[in-house]
Amino acid sequence: MSGGVEGDRPDADSFIAARTDAYFNRTKAIVSRFGDATVTYAVFMRRPVVSAPRLMLDWLARVAEARNTRFEVELMHQEGEWVGAGDPIVYLTGSFTQLTDLETLYLQKLGPPCVAAHNAFQMCVELPQSAFLAMEARHCAGAEMQEMMSYAAAVGGAAAQREGAKGFTGGANDATAHWFGKDHGYGTMPHALIGYAGSTVRAAEMFHETYPDEPLTVLVDYFGREVTDSLAVCERFPELAAAGKLGVRLDTHGGRFLQGLDPAESYAVLERHVPGAIRRYRSETELRHLVGTGVSAAAIWRMREALNEAGFPKVRIVASSGFGVSKCRVMAEAKAPIDVVGTGSFIPNTWSETYATADIVAYDGVARVKLGREFLLHRNGERKKSQG
Repeated sequence: MSGGVEGDRPDADSFIAARTDAYFNRTKAIVSRFGDATVTYAVFMRRPVVSAPRLMLDWLARVAEARNTRFEVELMHQEGEWVGAGDPIVYLTGSFTQLTDLETLYLQKLGPPCVAAHNAFQMCVELPQSAFLAMEARHCAGAEMQEMMSYAAAVGGAAAQREGAKGFTGGANDATAHWFGKDHGYGTMPHALIGYAGSTVRAAEMFHETYPDEPLTVLVDYFGREVTDSLAVCERFPELAAAGKLGVRLDTHGGRFLQGLDPAESYAVLERHVPGAIRRYRSETELRHLVGTGVSAAAIWRMREALNEAGFPKVRIVASSGFGVSKCRVMAEAKAPIDVVGTGSFIPNTWSETYATADIVAYDGVARVKLGREFLLHRNGERKKSQG
């Protein structure tokens, strides 16, 4: 919460009234005039997701405290659990006058994290041997979305870790590092530092001189000499390379191939390492991920091949650029030797899928819901957890 004027606080009535839909504010006034009721809302998503309710529940708890009231929360799916389409995630019970104007805001805090957590989980289980770094911040519409997306990556990553994957092990900035159990963000250099230094090796030297105790990951695509510059950095820092404290990051853009590759050579690289990956039907998108421009499976295999041949088998490969669920799946099928994936592509592609919904299913203990939503009615035998 921000400090200063009370109306700036997200749990303040004026803050809420200004940001909620007008018909909820009017409903609050009408119910206040004609008599309050105790209502139960079923809160759900229209598509399968991974449960990520903490931001919503924490905000509701702060609002309840500020309003000197109490909301009963029945969490039907624990954080990190898979949730089916239309399956209530939460039953929320309390005063109608105290709850009706909160719906707009709490739904905003639930839907996007649940979908992003589902994406993050799928990405991690597709590449269980690769660690993931959340790099979503620059693609977010402000700090609140950034917080939601980092939280979602942490929830999805933790769910994948329970399945044996490495999952998301950190994020790219300090403000959201706490979701991953860290006190700072991770990252070494952007393309801008390479341009400033004038060479990839010099940028690596500058970083190492400034942060001598930090592992070094060098961005190697700036000059289009990914293989040449990677080997030059390894030769400049052989001790780091031998100790596994040196990495190269591939971020080749989709307008060109990695150094030394073309369509024919890309096929040849995969034929040497994973011939089965290219001997089945592939969609155009899958083929691009395998042997196309940018950071393809062939590009990653070619980098690993060059590093090993030069005597640098412990140098890590960090891959970035469009690593969503489908790309991770193709990389897994190609057994791409990726040590770390840097991505923000768990952000939902189709924003309409993130819309959470709430319907009242009981008034003063009497079950009642609009026609067509009977599936939301509370079934006591399925209750998983109650919270005060």
